[in-house]
Amino acid sequence: MTKQTQPLRIGLLGAGPWAGMTQAPALAGHPDVVFSGVWGRRPEAAAALADAHGTAAFTGDEGIEALIAVSDAVAFAVPPDVQAPLAARAAAAGRHLLLDKPVATNVAAARAAARAAEDAQVASVVFCTLRFAADTAPWVAEQAAADGWFTAHAQWLGSLYSDSSDSPFAASPWRREKGGLWDVGPHALSALIPVLGDVTTLSAARGPADTVHLALRHASGASSTVTLGLSAPGKAAGTSLVLLGERGRAELPEGWGDPVDSFRRAVDALLESARTGQPHHCDIRFGVRLTEILAEAEELLAGTAP
Repeated sequence: MTKQTQPLRIGLLGAGPWAGMTQAPALAGHPDVVFSGVWGRRPEAAAALADAHGTAAFTGDEGIEALIAVSDAVAFAVPPDVQAPLAARAAAAGRHLLLDKPVATNVAAARAAARAAEDAQVASVVFCTLRFAADTAPWVAEQAAADGWFTAHAQWLGSLYSDSSDSPFAASPWRREKGGLWDVGPHALSALIPVLGDVTTLSAARGPADTVHLALRHASGASSTVTLGLSAPGKAAGTSLVLLGERGRAELPEGWGDPVDSFRRAVDALLESARTGQPHHCDIRFGVRLTEILAEAEELLAGTAP
């Protein structure tokens, strides 16, 4: 991997709500980053976000190439199956990658992006929020360092589509199509796998609306159950992860902190990986593994009644 010694010029592909809330302010405010520009499918959105953060706006396919050309790394805030081919394109141009989760919902596309990153020897980080948030990242590391875990239960229930929801993400077409399995599933797996080990076997069952239930066996021998969904009633929504083992019970801290601060920590991780040439534990290969697991669950669910 080519080592990065200068401040990173990072361009942002995407100008939607997540980009405006998280990536753009984190990149613009990072002391070791030059925010090299914003690309958006809608010119007015790209221009508004770029103006808000003092950088250049790019649109169209030629704009993607232009932004890649003036950047050392590319951050992504686009739908996953748009992200993967663009990531492969950026990697082929020698650009480091700061990806959103999931890398893709298609295994072949995720693997192709990873191959491009490996061939180009570029650094990569997938922004799994729990692995970078100030309270949850050290909790995951602490539990991963402990032995004797027996089982775990994770529950990620959002109320994105309830009548009382005013979330800007409710209009996201890919979330409506893919549901909680793909949107919040990466969060649960990103915390469980470092602690319990890779998933070796899984089963899946449908719940109400887009809710799914997964039962997992891990490489450590421990098991876990995971409930995922975006369509829960408002008062039923919430997130929890509980580990049980020889040390007793450990529960994921409440709250995920400031997403801008968390994304800034992901930028730090990319900078470190680019500087040292050492891969990050949450790199594109980990992102591919998440896609493989979720795709297997989706295949198992395909034959069950909605």
